[in-house]
This record gives sequence, structure tokens and C-alpha cells, in this order.
Amino acid sequence: MDSKKLALLCRELADNKKAEDIVILDVRELSSVTDYFVIASGTSEPHLRAIVDEIIDKLRDEHHLRPKSVDGTLRTAWVVLDFFDVIVHVMRGDVRERYDLETLWGDAPRVKTRKRTAAKTRG
Repeated sequence: MDSKKLALLCRELADNKKAEDIVILDVRELSSVTDYFVIASGTSEPHLRAIVDEIIDKLRDEHHLRPKSVDGTLRTAWVVLDFFDVIVHVMRGDVRERYDLETLWGDAPRVKTRKRTAAKTRG
């Protein structure tokens, strides 16, 4: 799976668990470490756990992908899943605001995603 498809899939999996304000940053021109950042917010430790578990479990079970590393903890309210070409940041809103990765990586273009419409989901 190419890195953009993986980033979009991580976004979709986070959205499955009602993650808030999900953003994909294309950092290919700015970083030699990774291609994309996926940044998502959760509201509490259980919500963060649900988002992280959804991403890890579905990628493992359905795509045989595992993160190269997992850093941070639910207690620190910031968990980083490193899939090499895609790094997923799952944070509580106040932590996300404090570290403000979107501004730090402000030169990175945002990947646009299509919103599902009610007509499409019914059809």
C-alpha cells in the first residue's frame, strides 16, 4: 500500500471512532523521516484508546501492517504510531493545542479528503 493510501486509511479508521479535527499533512518535501502525518484529537483517555486501538487492530487484521513503534501513552494524552511512511498522532485537544503541530509544519500542504454525503451512504 502506498503511503498516501495508508494515510487516508488511518484517517478513515480514526473517523470510525469519532476522532475530531483529523488532518493529513503531506511532509514529503519537508522531511526525510516520513511522507505523511495524520493528526487526530480525542476527548478523553478512553476515546484516545478507542482511536489508537481501531487503527492498530484494523491495519494488523485487514492489511497485515503493524506500527514500527508506538510512543507516548494515554496518560500523557499523546500517542504516536509510526508506520514509517505515515506517522499518526492521536492527542487530547489541549495537548494538540499546546504543541500545535499544524503550525510547526505549516509549510506542509494538507491532503484534501472527500466527505461522505448522506446521499452516497444511502445509495
